[in-house]
Amino acid sequence: MVRFILALFAAIMPFALSGAQAASYPDRPIRILVPYPPGGTTDVMARAMQDPLTKILGQPIVIENRAGAAGAIAAREVAKSTPDGYTLLFGNDGPSVIAPLLQKQAGYDAIKSFTPITLVATQPMILVVNGDLPVTDLKSFVSYAKQQPKPLLYAHAGSGSSGHLSTELLSQTAGIPLTAVPYKGSSVTTLGVMNGEVQVLLTTSTPSMLEYIRTGKLKLMGMSTSSPGSLPPGTPLISDVYPDYKQENWFGVLGPAGLPQDITDKLNKAIREVVAQPDVQRIFQSAGFIPMTGTPDELKSVIASSSKLWANVIAERGIVAE
Repeated sequence: MVRFILALFAAIMPFALSGAQAASYPDRPIRILVPYPPGGTTDVMARAMQDPLTKILGQPIVIENRAGAAGAIAAREVAKSTPDGYTLLFGNDGPSVIAPLLQKQAGYDAIKSFTPITLVATQPMILVVNGDLPVTDLKSFVSYAKQQPKPLLYAHAGSGSSGHLSTELLSQTAGIPLTAVPYKGSSVTTLGVMNGEVQVLLTTSTPSMLEYIRTGKLKLMGMSTSSPGSLPPGTPLISDVYPDYKQENWFGVLGPAGLPQDITDKLNKAIREVVAQPDVQRIFQSAGFIPMTGTPDELKSVIASSSKLWANVIAERGIVAE
């Protein structure tokens, strides 16, 4: 009988400790690492959530910018941290999925190294071309590109960026030859295509880009998903011509692998409450994001799909890190 009681105690003790840990969580500040410099759109989203999340959880939320190595510095720090819920990553495709696929020394794995907590937002991409190109829609653009003696040039914000891989995927899907031209940052890619240095750009929209489209300096060929956003009503979908092409950026919060389920659920509930607040939604939408939350398993599925997609694109297109 004594042995039975001891064995039963040993079996239930981990669950009791886990429950006690979650009940007291959080009891000190929580760090959320943003893998980009201050002032960018990802940073804007994280900081929009900071105060309301502090109020819900009852502890300070500290936003820390850890830019560098295409986001891998921040992602690696979170992956190597103690799984106690006090160090989190504001992740997306770039640092969470693409960086470990391209960087041999990244030091973490997109699926094995993190505990997904929740999606926060998605953002469609748009295909624009220089306003002087004699094209009116995606079909005429593809036809024009195939007829040129040399491949058209497209801009991207760096090897392995979402714009880089998404354009390579489009080139593969549509069977059009395109030559990549790397730029230092997304803002200069827009200027590059507007000024005619390159002809093509597939990227996320910005207010300035939408103004260039309105004035005819850029021509809008299509949007990568049907998600509503800041784009003009009736914007054509790339999938109208190529049904298999559907691509959007995702943003979410992750913890290190092994994060207890009770803490994961508590964070999921709190973040979902924050993203549902009208003030937070307005900030997201003004920056071109579509607020979208979900369960940890839903984010896990998104990451798995992204990993499979980009691994195939990287292998088939021979993409390497700069």
